[in-house]
Amino acid sequence: MHGPTRRELLSAGLAGGALLLTGATGCATGGAGTPDAKRLTGSSGATPTGKVTVWSWDVAAKALKRLGTAFEQAHPGTTVEVVDIGYDNAYDKITVGLGAGSGLPDILTVEAHKLPSYIGNFPNALVDLTSRAEGLKSQYPPASWRTVTDAGGRVFALPWDSGPCALFYRRDLFQQAGLDPAALATWDDYLAAGTTLKNATGRKLLILDGKQDTTFAQLLQQQGQSWFVDGKVAVATPAAERALTLLKQLVDRDLVDFENGWDGLVSGTHDGKAATTPTAAWWDGTLTTDLADLGGKFGVVPLPAFTPGGTRTSNSGGSTLCVTAQSRNPETAWAFVSHLLADKSNQVSMMRQEGLFPAFLPALDDPYFQQPAPYYAGQPAMRLFAELARAIPTVERTADDSKAGDIVTTAVNQVLHNGADPGTALRSAARQIATATGRQSVS
Repeated sequence: MHGPTRRELLSAGLAGGALLLTGATGCATGGAGTPDAKRLTGSSGATPTGKVTVWSWDVAAKALKRLGTAFEQAHPGTTVEVVDIGYDNAYDKITVGLGAGSGLPDILTVEAHKLPSYIGNFPNALVDLTSRAEGLKSQYPPASWRTVTDAGGRVFALPWDSGPCALFYRRDLFQQAGLDPAALATWDDYLAAGTTLKNATGRKLLILDGKQDTTFAQLLQQQGQSWFVDGKVAVATPAAERALTLLKQLVDRDLVDFENGWDGLVSGTHDGKAATTPTAAWWDGTLTTDLADLGGKFGVVPLPAFTPGGTRTSNSGGSTLCVTAQSRNPETAWAFVSHLLADKSNQVSMMRQEGLFPAFLPALDDPYFQQPAPYYAGQPAMRLFAELARAIPTVERTADDSKAGDIVTTAVNQVLHNGADPGTALRSAARQIATATGRQSVS
């Protein structure tokens, strides 16, 4: 989700959407206190007034506080209270509040990969924003817009930041190995380069989390797919098998350095244990702050494609703002959400000051994204991400993503750590997901 230095970002990857929603579904069929879904109708010409409270965490909360003050100044008579609830317990509090129908603020920060589960499992707990938001659809990437809508196209949030993916690489190690990063057109090229690089430098190609991989989901979305297709379980498809086979090939060729969690990734990258990191734009913030001493040693190129000329990006992370049905002031809540997320200058300011990569497409045209970056030896790295953000594949999101994510994580670990066959592991996972969700599998 939000920017760069937050260790929660990696753990919040697409594969990990399991935090609490699996256990919550039994008690959360719409929010006990909200029998009828609230919705904003028409367009309010009323001047925003009164108080709204927002829950968020980390630098996202800092951005909200900063722009909340500006909103108050622009709209006398309004008050914006931002509560930093911390990431570790955020979804405990949110899930309990949605299920109970009480105890929540006017506005919630919800990571993009979690929102579809909330929409599906708590269908009356968030305000239907369709009448106000539908005109904004073209100003967000289709992939981001898909996460804030239900199957019927109703809008329950606005996208905030996004996570377009590319390949960060070590310039010095590639030069030492005589490799041209621009020649990594496909994942087959990447595999071959990994062997060359390892022989020349003794370094691995990439770092994977030893316990909860998120790269598989990223590779799957690159091919335009997630856990479900047309409502059916789709983790045993050719696309899924290609993605997991690639990861197994990397492991089998000894090109992977396994580290535990966010701290392991950061320290391993700093120590040069691996030469590349296929991840999202927010990684820039970690590099430029926690690894500032390595300035000039990194570059960025698009992800390798699965086939020549294929898609060369994916998504990891991203977040949204939604209005709860418990809000006593939904009009002002919407006014604040749209002020933040459908305004070019505000979105650019959050990129500049808090490292939140905008989901709002007009913001990506700002000159900020064209600037050469000294950390990347003068490469305008954010320009690449701004281009890739428009090409992120749209994938299906469902209320059962969390259950599926847990099962897929186990299957991926069996392949990466126990040598299981990718196809066999994925077929077993698909059967388990079908049983757990009552859904059919893609034939």
